Amino acid sequence: MQTEPAVHKTTVLKKDSAWRIIRKDLKVNKLIYLMVLPVVAYYVIFHYGPMYGLQIAFKDFSPGQGIAGSPWIGFNHFQEFFSSYYFGRLVRNTILINIYELLFGFPAAILMALLLNEIRSTLFKRSVQTISYLPHFISIVVVVGMMVDFLARDGLINQIMGFLGFDSIAFFREPGWFRFLYVSSGVWQGVGWGSIIYLAAIANIDPTLYEAAKIDGAGRLKQVLHITIPGIMPTIVILLILNVGSMMSVGSEKVLLMYNPQTYETGDVISTFVYRKGILEANYGYTAAVGLFNSIISFALIVISNTVSKRVSENKLW
Repeated sequence: MQTEPAVHKTTVLKKDSAWRIIRKDLKVNKLIYLMVLPVVAYYVIFHYGPMYGLQIAFKDFSPGQGIAGSPWIGFNHFQEFFSSYYFGRLVRNTILINIYELLFGFPAAILMALLLNEIRSTLFKRSVQTISYLPHFISIVVVVGMMVDFLARDGLINQIMGFLGFDSIAFFREPGWFRFLYVSSGVWQGVGWGSIIYLAAIANIDPTLYEAAKIDGAGRLKQVLHITIPGIMPTIVILLILNVGSMMSVGSEKVLLMYNPQTYETGDVISTFVYRKGILEANYGYTAAVGLFNSIISFALIVISNTVSKRVSENKLW
């Protein structure tokens, strides 16, 4: 008879204590919470708020009727997408482009950081860093414009090829060149900027480890293999998990600037298909279903990659 009131009283005391701790923390760190507030507001307004509109993926949405007034049609949009001619091509192109970026772009930043760390001349190191960072700040529109000019029929690349005796190539009209151009330009633009986080991780490695390795007779290569790479491995794993989780997401802006109907075969991805069907054709419910499918697959990939990482090593995202 006395147990339930005692338990209830204990629960109330714990709640009061928790609220007291929260109020005290808010009072002490109010400036920090004010700094965080815009970030929280951004995610609430632009990321969580729009989730209300996901229901149009299951409706025959009409702007005149609104989200609430449009009739439910269940999984019809999903069935239409899965049975369409474009489904296989879109998924294949999206995955292949991301795999190529993962195979070539992800290790490139690590290699760049390792090479920069081995440079002993401070002036030369800073010069290389500055030059490698600069492409990151160039607009995608400008980068694609440069590619169009350099790779045109009368562009610099074709002129050099003609001088060497090769035939000119219409790079932006050949489907086989699209993925190479997309990935290679992305590596060039992001390798320097991507190396920053690895350089920061390398800087946190205990210098005494290198001194001990030198005493034991380890050269630079062995120091890199046995100290530097294991030291930044947690950072590598976390970024790899995040990259795998975004494998179904290819930046639509760059693809839209680069592709044309002649390269749809290898360049058309889910995000550009959503743009064409949703914005140009105003088929909002159908594209919402496609976007939701893409998000679910991305979420599944990041969970799977984190689970695998947890089982094979001690490094994980959560």
